[in-house]
Amino acid sequence: MYSAARANSAMQVGLAPSVWSRQQRPDLDHSLHTKARTALKQTPKAQLAGTSISRQWPKAGALNSRVAKFQNLDGDDFRHPLDQQNTRLLKVLPGLETMAKNVLGPVAEQVLLLENIGTSVLVGPEQLPSLHRLLITAANTLQMAPPDLYIKQNPVPNAYTLAIGGRKPFIVVHTALLELLEPLEVQAVIAHELGHLKCNHGVWLTMANVLATNTQSVLPLLSGAVEEGLLRWLRAAELSCDRAALLVAQDHRVVISALMKLAGGSPKLNAELNVEAFLRQAHSYHEATSTPFGWYIKNAQTRALSHPLPVLRAQEVDTWAASSQYRALLAKNHLHRQRLPQKQ
Repeated sequence: MYSAARANSAMQVGLAPSVWSRQQRPDLDHSLHTKARTALKQTPKAQLAGTSISRQWPKAGALNSRVAKFQNLDGDDFRHPLDQQNTRLLKVLPGLETMAKNVLGPVAEQVLLLENIGTSVLVGPEQLPSLHRLLITAANTLQMAPPDLYIKQNPVPNAYTLAIGGRKPFIVVHTALLELLEPLEVQAVIAHELGHLKCNHGVWLTMANVLATNTQSVLPLLSGAVEEGLLRWLRAAELSCDRAALLVAQDHRVVISALMKLAGGSPKLNAELNVEAFLRQAHSYHEATSTPFGWYIKNAQTRALSHPLPVLRAQEVDTWAASSQYRALLAKNHLHRQRLPQKQ
């Protein structure tokens, strides 16, 4: 949801592609860079608009007054059109789904499962209970069973999901991410990962994860075109999961703030970050890539990435937050949910 994307070649073996990892961005052509800077300078200055995110970890029961439950929610209710399109394209490739389910999945998933169980802390009611409450509330909002949540010591802000056949799925969150983000932003990250499970991304997600970690020995039969298709699907799937994050946060500024911090945040400077300025930056990027040459540069920049660029994801979240589809989901939720006391 809120990550900066990494190039395929930059991924570390053993880690799933990060929705939250800091981005290694290729340099843009000088003329395109100049155009983006010019568009940004011409944007009127605005007053700092804070994200109004609480800096305190929520107490027991407090979360229930903030988020709603979406009754009978299905992944297709918020799935991004590009996710739908690229999933259909993968399914028509002969033998790919069978290989993912019966050959690649069990081996890769077992390796990653043992690695994470042996090196992380399992969250529960008596172990990091504040994080457990964030997980339970997000899962309840999306109307799904909560997976296990592990916290792993790692200096790279990151989170990822593994859905293992016959086993309970689990989410892994790095400690660096907890230090960088505020509690509601962490919950948005968790909700993003839950989105993978809600949208049944498990089969393709495992295959794309192994590809993005450069475990090439596990993928000897895949052509370059199939590999490119998997990465294209993964970038599209991330857009669906950003929508899941918005459904839980119900404030686009929370989701965009997390994306912004993972693109260029620092615990020492987070108070000076401005969501509205980041959205103007996203708009300037859109303007700079609206020409045929800009479109070509953008595609060359993103085709090897496991996640869309942070500015593109921020713009997608902002657009969907104003859409009739999102408003309809909120309206349906308000019609069916039990009224809960609001925190003053």
